[in-house]
Amino acid sequence: MLNEDQDYLNNDKFINSQTVSRLIQIIHNNPNHAVKIFSLLELCKAISIFNILDFSIKKKIITGLSSIKKIDLLNNLSEYDRLYLLKNLPKDLLKDLIKYLNIEEKCKILASLGYPRNSVSRFMIPYYLAVQKTWSVQEVLDHIRKEVKNSDFIEIIYIIDEKGKLIDDIKIREFLLVDPNTKIYDLIDEKYKYTEVLNVTDTEEDANKIFTMSNRITLPVIDDQNILLGIVTIDDILWVLNENYREDIQKIGGMEVLNQSYLNVPLYKLIKKRAGWLILLFIGEMLTTTVMQKFSSFIEQAIVLALFIPLVVSSGGNSGSQAASLIIQAMSLGEVKIKDWWIVMRREIICGFFLGGILGLTGFIRVIAWHKINLFNYGNHWLLVGFSVFFSLIGVVLWGTLSGSMLPFIIKKFRGDPASSSAPFVATLVDVFGLMIYFSISYLLLHGTLL
Repeated sequence: MLNEDQDYLNNDKFINSQTVSRLIQIIHNNPNHAVKIFSLLELCKAISIFNILDFSIKKKIITGLSSIKKIDLLNNLSEYDRLYLLKNLPKDLLKDLIKYLNIEEKCKILASLGYPRNSVSRFMIPYYLAVQKTWSVQEVLDHIRKEVKNSDFIEIIYIIDEKGKLIDDIKIREFLLVDPNTKIYDLIDEKYKYTEVLNVTDTEEDANKIFTMSNRITLPVIDDQNILLGIVTIDDILWVLNENYREDIQKIGGMEVLNQSYLNVPLYKLIKKRAGWLILLFIGEMLTTTVMQKFSSFIEQAIVLALFIPLVVSSGGNSGSQAASLIIQAMSLGEVKIKDWWIVMRREIICGFFLGGILGLTGFIRVIAWHKINLFNYGNHWLLVGFSVFFSLIGVVLWGTLSGSMLPFIIKKFRGDPASSSAPFVATLVDVFGLMIYFSISYLLLHGTLL
């Protein structure tokens, strides 16, 4: 690509005549020339392209641009895009870039960076329409024509008092259907729903719940004094939820979170992100070897027991992964709180018992069927072997559902991420204790016969 379009490196007319998709392709194919190409772009096109580029290229560009270009780009990015860029940069680079912001934007970004990590304030938009309740409808319409610069947020008009406190919000269509001389206070609904308002410290999950219940596309954000600070759009909430979903899926899979798309992650980084959990899980699985060594004499005396180890242990791991996934999802949606642990435990004990019973009965029937039709000879004590499998599956599946459902609560209690109780971690835990349960039950039932 570089050889085909050699002139674009020094030709600003050529570079600005290209489509956005073409320019992105050129930059991605020639990352070493990204800064030079980007510096030739007109501001409007530069902003459009910058928002689409991968974060690693964004970082390279913003670091390499001249001071003037940095000032133009940073101050003209949308507040959300600028915040997303700066909060993910190293602290030393962040401090260097903040100085290029004008006073107004600098105050906003510093305030935003000081908000709680998962609060709605991190993606709050300061652009909104706010008017006094003493205004007339005509004054509101004149204000919109004169002052509004961003037409994306005109759907709702927010009514505030002299101190900036939120009183009500009114859809703009109501202003278009009444006499222009009507005063705003005549349109105010005294039954204003403060349940459809976000506090500056509310979390992304809180915002998602309110959006779901209110059926709105924007919500106002206020502080503890009821001062209107900005708005949050449903588009941003959906984007954040999508990012959180991707992170949770990766954690549940047993690895660190990737901050880039899979194909753009350097191979060494991909290995590093996955190796940590694999090493930890491998060490955990070593305990299964220790358990089998402990019961090696049993296996030597009754080789038939070894045949059912994968069956019993995998059933426990599967049931534990199921329970963990269900509880993690319920927690992320706000359906289950830490205080509900006892209810969840009771439900999972019952579920584990019946699920284990179903699997145990299936395993028991399998032993009988294979023995009776001479597919495999389980010996003179085949019936006891079948009962060992039956009761072991009940115990292992019960342990799997119990540990899988309780681990997220324990991690949440210690202020961790419940998604970290990943399916592989639960499976490893169940493998170790599952073997102990299986061999212990087998010993009790077969002691004096096979053992």
